Parts: sequence; C-alpha cells; structure tokens
Amino acid sequence: MKVISYNLRKHRAAGELTALVQRHGADVLCLQECDTADMPASIGDLRLAEATSRNRLGLAVYYRENTFRLMEVRSMALKKSMHDRVLKPAEERMLGVRLHDIDENRDVIVASFHAAPLTALNSLRRHQIRTALTELQQLGDGLPVLMVGDYNYPVFKENLSQKVREHGYELNLSDARTYTRYRFFRGHYDFATSVGLEIDRVRTLPQGRSDHLPILVTATISEAAKAA
Repeated sequence: MKVISYNLRKHRAAGELTALVQRHGADVLCLQECDTADMPASIGDLRLAEATSRNRLGLAVYYRENTFRLMEVRSMALKKSMHDRVLKPAEERMLGVRLHDIDENRDVIVASFHAAPLTALNSLRRHQIRTALTELQQLGDGLPVLMVGDYNYPVFKENLSQKVREHGYELNLSDARTYTRYRFFRGHYDFATSVGLEIDRVRTLPQGRSDHLPILVTATISEAAKAA
C-alpha cells in the first residue's frame, strides 16, 4: 500500500495532485488544508472517500477504487488550542476511513491528521494524537491503522515517539525534512503513525507550491496482524 500525505497550504498545491498520484502510483491520498468545497470526486484513479465539512480548509481522503472498498468513515474534532478558539482555522483535525482490500480480503484503517499549530504546546498535540488514535480504533478494533499528516512537531520528536510507543503504535519520520518555509522552523513535520503494519519506507517527495513537502509511505500488513 502506497499512501501520500500532503498539506496543501491553504489549497495552493491542489493543482499538483493528479500528477503526484499518477507519478507515484498512490493507493491512498490524505490531504490537509484543502478547500473541501472544491475537491473533485476523483483524482486520477483515486475516488474521494470523504472530506470534512465544518471548515472551508480541512481534510480529505481518496482511495483506489479498484483495490479497496470503502466501509466506514469517521471525522473528529480534537482538543482545541487557544489559536483554534480565537481564529477557528479547523474544527475537524482527524479524518479516518476503513477500507476493505478486495484482493487480500482484509480491512485497514487510514487517516489524515492535522495537529494544532506551533503556537500550541507539545502536550496538547500529544493529547490530540492520542485521542485520534483511540478514536480510530472504534472503526475496527485490532485492525491495522495508519495515520499520516501534519503533526506540527518539529522538536522533541524522540519524546513523542516514546509516548506513541507506550500507546502501542510506532512513529516513522521521512528520509528528509518536510517543511522549509521559515528558517528557524524547518524540519520534519509530516509523520506516519501505525500499528499492525510494516512501514517499508517514508520518503519525502519534491517540493511544489506548498510550504510542506508531500510524503510517500509504503506499508505492508505485518505478519502478526495477518495471524490475528
């Protein structure tokens, strides 16, 4: 399974998506900061599973229709930062889908996630991550889960990795930094969190019109998950 995650920077990079999906053979596309009212029903060979609706700029997930069957969708508003309360940039910060792999006859959960901005504390973002992962389990207890997106967590990633591991998940960073706009804030922002999956690689793709670089996650269901 190949999953691309991309923060479009207020929808500016939306025009790149068709070429991006086709070039890398993506099976699932997870977006952040997209204009949800302007998202097409399909991008390349991928079909829109769902887009959030409570804010103009939100989340969307697309999936390969000849590989997966859409089973269930769940979006969620997470604990708000002061930035969220005052400016209200995003109501729903997690969008998860349960997909049935037609050939393998197995289900997997994939989610697009966008954490609170850097004005919030890391402790709040950890709370959001933990809550989102717990909510995704409601889509299917014991199923493999992959949550990708903009975690807004450029420093103290080792502590975050430990906290995620204590919750039963693994955190994977890409092979190169994913944010370049401001000199003092450059680094890894876009992560993959998973359980029941072997993450073969997380690759940072070339930069487009967004200040975030897209990431490509290549994953397979773990042997433990197959045996469960």
